Amino acid sequence: MSVATLDGRTVRVALLGCGTVGSEVTRMLIDDADELAARVGAPVELAGIAVRRPDKHPELPQHLLTADAGKLVESDVDVVVELIGGIEPVRGWLLTALRKGKSVVTGNKALLSEYAAELAEAADTSGADLYYEASVAGAIPLLRPLRESLAGDRITRVMGIVNGTTNFILSAMDSTGAGYAETLDEATRLGYAEADPTADVDGYDAASKAAILASLAFHSRVTASDVHREGIAGISASDIGAAKLLNRTVKLLAICERVTADDGTESVSARVHPVMIPRSHQLAGVGGAFNAVYVEAEAAGELMFYGQGAGGAPTASAVLGDLVAAARNRVAGGRGPRESAHAALPVRPMGQTPTRYHISLDVADKPGVLAQVAQVFAVHGVSIAAVRQRDRLSTASLVIVTHLAPDAALQATVEEISKLDVVREVVSVMRVEGEDS
Repeated sequence: MSVATLDGRTVRVALLGCGTVGSEVTRMLIDDADELAARVGAPVELAGIAVRRPDKHPELPQHLLTADAGKLVESDVDVVVELIGGIEPVRGWLLTALRKGKSVVTGNKALLSEYAAELAEAADTSGADLYYEASVAGAIPLLRPLRESLAGDRITRVMGIVNGTTNFILSAMDSTGAGYAETLDEATRLGYAEADPTADVDGYDAASKAAILASLAFHSRVTASDVHREGIAGISASDIGAAKLLNRTVKLLAICERVTADDGTESVSARVHPVMIPRSHQLAGVGGAFNAVYVEAEAAGELMFYGQGAGGAPTASAVLGDLVAAARNRVAGGRGPRESAHAALPVRPMGQTPTRYHISLDVADKPGVLAQVAQVFAVHGVSIAAVRQRDRLSTASLVIVTHLAPDAALQATVEEISKLDVVREVVSVMRVEGEDS
């Protein structure tokens, strides 16, 4: 006897929000109903769609539309799919659903990066499922491998490109030599950047995703406010050019690491900022609006996840994957993975996190300049890995790449160098990741 016969009823789904992704989810639920029923073991029925203004959606089945999301959540549904975004009132609706034993599928990175623990606790109490594959990298299967496939391994690092808008901008700057402002305008014209691109270009979107990745990878609760965040607005064409001279490229990376101190204690480092990486690195060739995440684990080694990180159909694919998993559990009486926060590692402040810097200086063209600059590095315990100097008229360009050092020591070094009489300008400072080939 099949599971579907044992259960004997339809899995009813409430959809909150029906924008670009929600419209694709609706289409797939209706057009692929027979295929989904076969995969789940029971029919999957779209019971209602909550939108702000139903009259603005003539393309949707009118009998399913409602402006009352709260009432739809309270109705006789089994799974709530949330694609509205934002914190309130969505947080209240999802907590209500979970507390009543209704499973939740969401792609809401902003909500999860701050309130994942509260949502997980509500799910645990009622026995409901909480799935959120679409919250980080669109169609890329990433979160499920982290919390299921690699559950028996020890992940040491997760580093990736998790925002397509910034990757498109930086890739275009690298390939064309154009400046940031004009490339952002082009990204907006092509639809890769929102009219207000702040969340993307200032790193807020990537920071939310970094918090989710760090929480899963290191079995600890990390929120967006724990993530050090810097955006790309300060990146210039000269920064891109400097990277090229070192056979590197610039990417906005989310970097989450398990850090072990000298005394053996462990902590989590989570940060988002522009980085120079070697062109030989796997992430360097990820262009356009694509996403890619690089995972290092003790047993599995190095893994790479790559694909479309946004868009209606790609993101809907991830949502439907979660929906099928949640529906199967409802039919079979099982439960999906629970929150794993047993390690409870503290978040290491950015100042204590080991990083490397690329520093470009305009200095006076006279003897003894390099010695004075090097002395400042020595005072702060920062070791220099490479130096390149180019003379021009009465000034010289000095480029220094450091070895690993605490970020606070590097910051203090730059601050003191900027005050030297022989230093006319600190042209740029950027962190460096990866070894040169």
